[in-house]
Amino acid sequence: MLKLTPGQHIHLIGIGGAGLSAIARILLQRGFSVSGSDLRPSGVTAALQDEGARIHHGHHAEFVDGAELVLMSSAVAAEHVEARAARSKGIAIVKRNAFMGPLLEGYRTIAVAGTHGKTTTTSMIVHILQQAGQDPSYIVGGTMGNTGKNAGIGTGQSFVIEADEYDNMFHGLRPKIAVVTNVEHDHPDYFLTAEDQLRAFAKFAELVPESGALVACSDESGALDLMNTRKERKLSALSYAIDDAAADWRATELAFSENETRARIHRNGVFLGSLVLRLPGAHNVANALAATIVADLEGVGFEESAAALASFKGAERRFEIRGIRDDVIIVDDYAHHPTEIRVNIDAARARYPRHRIWVIWQPHTFSRVREFYSDFLSAFDAADQVLITPIYAAREEPIPGISSPVLVESMADHPSARFAPDFEDAVACLRRDIAGPTVVLICSAGDANRIADLYLESDDR
Repeated sequence: MLKLTPGQHIHLIGIGGAGLSAIARILLQRGFSVSGSDLRPSGVTAALQDEGARIHHGHHAEFVDGAELVLMSSAVAAEHVEARAARSKGIAIVKRNAFMGPLLEGYRTIAVAGTHGKTTTTSMIVHILQQAGQDPSYIVGGTMGNTGKNAGIGTGQSFVIEADEYDNMFHGLRPKIAVVTNVEHDHPDYFLTAEDQLRAFAKFAELVPESGALVACSDESGALDLMNTRKERKLSALSYAIDDAAADWRATELAFSENETRARIHRNGVFLGSLVLRLPGAHNVANALAATIVADLEGVGFEESAAALASFKGAERRFEIRGIRDDVIIVDDYAHHPTEIRVNIDAARARYPRHRIWVIWQPHTFSRVREFYSDFLSAFDAADQVLITPIYAAREEPIPGISSPVLVESMADHPSARFAPDFEDAVACLRRDIAGPTVVLICSAGDANRIADLYLESDDR
């Protein structure tokens, strides 16, 4: 079994990514020697370097020299030059699903899984527990607005972690408490079918011990199935919902304004009080419900959780307002699945009913576009204007017949869907055609968030 000992030199291939950068930060804080490589410099790699990591830009065989263990991102191919070099030198190579168990050994693990909402829900749990004085350790898939970090070591016994399903990373966890927000098919390059993904989540839920608890959203069929399976075994499982009146915890009477979202919270039919969130959307009320249940299991009462959530600032690239200029609100969101795009448009409509809604969409991976093609075509129906940039390939090669211009042609029924061949063209379109009051929602799991900077920094309107 893999053993981790402070002082070891661990090299991370793909250290600038969301998953590995958080792990690197934990390793540094625990006294490991950390090196890592990534294709190009970024704010993330610069911050890690400031914290003590040795950062290499590009990828070369000699970067693994001196390492005792190599941790490889799920996006890195097995024949990567550094992986080959490590094997030739007899250095052990692991992926996250083999690494996380040893990393979290000795902690009470709280793991948040789901196709959508896990970054925000994880961040909310961390924030509540911090405000309650429990000082958990944590790994989140995005930078928290309240801490300015995506990971940290605390003095408490709990470790709150975003449980990524890609490459079955979450199978390496042993959660005392597991949250499942939903189980909708995604990552078709890894989970070829929805059934494959559901089986992976079922295995994750089975990792929760008899003495632990599963928290699941009963408004969503996949999560509901996991909860019912656990209840059939007479094991602890708690449901939360907005629509399901039979849920253990429920939010009702949701109300939206430009500055806040409100809801009334009930447990087993008993009114507990109201939640006030800075974040928009019914989906974030559901995320807050899940976080409140976890906090309750950790001994934090509802009133204390509600007070903490009122000061929760969200996470980077999760409906993050990047700036406002001439009554044009620029919002950056990681949405890259049809469901995520729809709920973000709905959230924008609810929060800003006077505003027109522009969406700039950077499709993420060819396989995802192909798998959910028809769903993507209808995902923008509630938007006034849509700009589609070239597909962000990530780890994939192009698929014939799958391209952004073809997507635009297929959206002929939309009143305004256009192709922007590059970010500069998208910015030029905004400068030329936009007028307030408008919300510009940038939906991208790639690098299209740069459009926000280009638009807000320019004086040439």
